[in-house]
Parts: sequence; C-alpha cells; structure tokens
Amino acid sequence: MSDEDDLEDFDPDQDDFEKEEDEKETEEEEDYRKEGEEFPEEWLPNPLTEDMMKEGLSLLCKTGSGLGHAYVKLEVKERDLTDIYLLRSYIHLRYVDVSENHLTDLSPLNHLTHLLWLKADGNRLRSAQLNERPYLQTASFAYNQITDTEGISHPRLGSLNLKGNSIRMVTGLDPQKLISLHTVELRGNQLESTLGINLPKLKNLYLEIKDAGLQT
Repeated sequence: MSDEDDLEDFDPDQDDFEKEEDEKETEEEEDYRKEGEEFPEEWLPNPLTEDMMKEGLSLLCKTGSGLGHAYVKLEVKERDLTDIYLLRSYIHLRYVDVSENHLTDLSPLNHLTHLLWLKADGNRLRSAQLNERPYLQTASFAYNQITDTEGISHPRLGSLNLKGNSIRMVTGLDPQKLISLHTVELRGNQLESTLGINLPKLKNLYLEIKDAGLQT
C-alpha cells in the first residue's frame, strides 16, 4: 500500500490525538494565555535534536514504494524548542505535534509532503502560512501571536483552529482553494467583522466580534 492510499483512507475523527472542545472557554485556557504574555522576549536557542526525535517518534508505516518503513507520528510538545529545522529530513511524517514550545517559524514543515495533521498551539508564531500541503486535513495554531489568515491554501484542510491569536481581519481564505474546510475556530481574537469568511463547505464557525460582542 502506498503513502497516497493510506492518506486517502485517513479519517480525522478516528485519529488517536486528543481533540479540543469546541463549546467553552475554560479557566485553564485563560491561565494559558496569561502565562504566554509573561514569556521573556528572547529565549536561548534550543533546537530539535536527534535524541528528541527518537523519543517523540512513533507509528511505523510503509513508505510510498511499499518496500520500506518509516515512523510517521511525532510528538515533541513542551520541550522549550526554538527551532525545528531537523524536520526537513523527516519527509515521511504525517502527524506532528510541536505545541507548547517557543517556535516562531514552521517553514521546515514545508518539506513534509504527506503531512495530514498538525498541532502547533502555544508557540510564538506570527503567521500560520505554509506551502500548500496536498493532504493536510487538520491544523491547529491556537494561542500564538498570529495577526492574519494569509498563506492557508491546503485543498483537503477540513478543520482550522486559530483560537486565541491577534487577528483583526480575515483575509486570504480563498474559497476556490479551501474547498474542504468545514470548521473554523476564531474565538479569542480581535475580529472587527466577518468579512473574508466565504467558504463553500463551512458548517461550524466559532468567533467573537470585538465591538459588537457577537459570538457564533
């Protein structure tokens, strides 16, 4: 079985990662944001290492040729990471959790052609931009410092979480590219209107309008 066959059969509702509740703002989340605001401006460099990779890798699967195997799941959360450059070499990864670190750049993920699931919550990201990932279905960038919605153009993306950022206007969400996006979480931002949200498959939208106090 090829990578492509495995990816076609992927069901995001059956993965073994914990899913964030959609219904409520908890005290824990509020404390999390307060802690984030107290982070120092600069952190000592702490790049992802081979030893961390060995600890965080799991889920052995066949590669595209069907003749080899590779680990496709990585969890390296809460490691104080400032750099994930090493991921450029792990092209078979499909599930990546780099949440609760100090990352400002996710560009190494542009080398992960088969990426299906991404969680990058609680970092210091200012953008959710990545090169178009053909198989990416779930992406979470909650509680970062993201200011816009540019650079999100993954054709199979179904669920996008941008909760707890600093977004004022929704721009760049192209309805001709985001043809599978059905759930968008935008609560905890600084939204001034719903302009820019025009997605053909959208079923679940969670947001607050700053001035009007509107919650959906």
